[in-house]
Order: sequence, then C-alpha cells, then structure tokens
Amino acid sequence: MEKSLRDALVARLSGYDRAVEVGVGRESSTAVALADRGVDVVAVDVHDFSVPGGVSFVRDDVFARADAPDLGPYADADVVYALNVPVELHRPTAEVARRADADFLFTTLGYDEPSIPVARESLPGDTLYVAERGRPGRPGRSRE
Repeated sequence: MEKSLRDALVARLSGYDRAVEVGVGRESSTAVALADRGVDVVAVDVHDFSVPGGVSFVRDDVFARADAPDLGPYADADVVYALNVPVELHRPTAEVARRADADFLFTTLGYDEPSIPVARESLPGDTLYVAERGRPGRPGRSRE
C-alpha cells in the first residue's frame, strides 16, 4: 500500500479506541500503524495469517458472523474497516458493524461501486467509503 494512502487511513481511523480490520490478509501495515498510535486493533480473516505484535488476530468469517447471534471479535468495536474489499463483503460487513454499533469504513477494489449506501471521503489515491448507519441496503443515517 502506498505510504501516503496508509498515512491518511491511519489518521482517519486513529480517533477510534477499538478497531477491527476485516480481510487483513498479508498486508497488516494499516493495523500495525493504528496499534502504534494506541488503537486496540483486531485483524480478522477467513485464513490464518501472522500479524506483528500489537495487533491481535482472529480467524473469522464475516459472512457467517452477519447472521450469528454472537458478534465474536466485533462485539466491542468502535469501527470496522476493510481495505480493497470485494463487493460481496460490503453487506455482511456493514451488518456486523451495525449490530456492534460500530462505524464501517472501507475502500473497494477500485473498479466497483459500493453495494450499500455510503458517504464518500477523498484520500490520496483512493476513496474511503463510510457506510450509513441504517440497515445495509436501506436508507439510514451516517454518524458523520
């Protein structure tokens, strides 16, 4: 990830106390930078990945979690975020965030539009989408 984009994301997300990154994969630099700023970060993925110290990792499936009674690693989140998230994850991730009463911020793969109602924020080299706080796919209000 380009450093200026990561720095802008970290600046935007560092105001939260507890963050969950969905789909961390092998690119944990944003999570690490947030942890370095004192944010409690949990990285989540459907596959096992190693993350540096300061970041916790939980193997979890956001699709299954969207309908599960237990919110698992999302329970105490202030923000759920996902970087380069495919369109099929927009709705389930927004639902998990809504149920946790957390904000959901994300970037897309770059060529697709969000499948849920969002506000847009410009970042260097990308757009950050802020999901509206209503039910995914239905009008709601943003916390902005």
